[in-house]
Amino acid sequence: MLKKYIGTRTFYRRVLALMIPIMIQNGITNFVSMLDNVMVGQVGTLQMTGVAIANQLVFVFNLCIFGAISGAGIFGAQYYGKGDTDGVRYTFRFKVLFGLLLTAIAITVFVFYGEPLMKTYLTGEGTTDDIAASLSYGKQYLTVILIGLLPYTMAQVYSGTLRETGRAVLPMVAGVVSVLVNLLFNYFLIFGKAGFPCLGAVGAAIATVLSRFVELLIVAIATRVRHRQNPFIVGAFSGLYIPLDLVRRIMLKGLPLMINETLWAAGIAVVNQCYSTRGLDVVAANNINQTFFNVFSVAFIAAGNAIGILLGQILGAGKTTEAADSARKMIVFSCFVSTLLSAVYFVFTPYIPLIYNTDESVRNLATTLMRIAAVAMPIDALANAAYFTLRSGGKTIITFLFDSGFVWVVCVPFVLILSRFTALSVLGLFAVNQFLNLLKAVLGCIMVKKGVWIRNMVADSRQ
Repeated sequence: MLKKYIGTRTFYRRVLALMIPIMIQNGITNFVSMLDNVMVGQVGTLQMTGVAIANQLVFVFNLCIFGAISGAGIFGAQYYGKGDTDGVRYTFRFKVLFGLLLTAIAITVFVFYGEPLMKTYLTGEGTTDDIAASLSYGKQYLTVILIGLLPYTMAQVYSGTLRETGRAVLPMVAGVVSVLVNLLFNYFLIFGKAGFPCLGAVGAAIATVLSRFVELLIVAIATRVRHRQNPFIVGAFSGLYIPLDLVRRIMLKGLPLMINETLWAAGIAVVNQCYSTRGLDVVAANNINQTFFNVFSVAFIAAGNAIGILLGQILGAGKTTEAADSARKMIVFSCFVSTLLSAVYFVFTPYIPLIYNTDESVRNLATTLMRIAAVAMPIDALANAAYFTLRSGGKTIITFLFDSGFVWVVCVPFVLILSRFTALSVLGLFAVNQFLNLLKAVLGCIMVKKGVWIRNMVADSRQ
């Protein structure tokens, strides 16, 4: 029975070889994002609130890019498992072109509709002056962040393809360097140190943009220099040609995934907007919770990415029985790791808000939100692992219904109705939303066990 759910040392070495670099990169990124958040929070609650609201919009864009890249990445991982370099190169080229299109659309939306969207988060309790100040800080922050959207997209294109081809260390190194740049210039520009101006929230945005360019330069230059290790890059920019059949198949499989990530992020944004109807303190407290939850959830997020890539490679090699066995063991491993980290997170929740320059009411609220999130973390890990397993075989319609479909059909209506038509506190709203994921996790396990995701999409051709 144990062998059914627990792998060999060789198995875990393979999982960890991919998982650890992703975890380190994401961990450092989220850690510096946390420090960024804390630094802005030291300036004041209103600046922190404005930045948090602007980042809700950027969050939707980031996941839209993630979905677009992941859609093509399903094919990239399977082509690599098959040993088809041309196939990997075509998927990379598709990511570049589609990523540029999405970035242009996002910049247009943020320029013309950024302010109205941010205003939807400022409908709760709070003085007119506080609301106006928070909106002003959010607008200033978003205006600068727009400059960094393009390098962010291209860096994700490179990093995604490198991971799909088993080279996760370079994206990790680029991520580490970029977040250190972010951290350094956060300190200089937020507080006005080392001769730099004191820019507060705008300084945080400038530091983030600089780090995006640094990350892109590292992955792009290193990939080109090591072209023998990364043969997909040779000739990748020599033309725009992508086999039409491959474009059709990527769009057929990838478009639902991109729409899924976008709708999922939009759904989370709507849920957070529902929380914000309970006051500006809620926006600040939830921002603290989300920031630190991201830090403590890096392990199961990295495990999910590893699941998607490794299962894609195994399926591409035609080893369907091994894929089913590996999926079961990796899901158990992901839940085990997240349970350990959730316990650590729960222990530290009373102390985390103390580092913010904010009101005691915000600190107390943030502590309770974090405790609820910590208890629910293993459930999130199970649902996340199921999602990446289903996605690895190209079952994007199923993952669309499972992920964003669940958010919009179950979570959003529940929280929306409770926030508009009851006097339930934000703690009640938050708890209901967190534990609705238990139903999602159960559904995911059922679909994984049935094996509906097991499919080799590149077996018959090298298109």
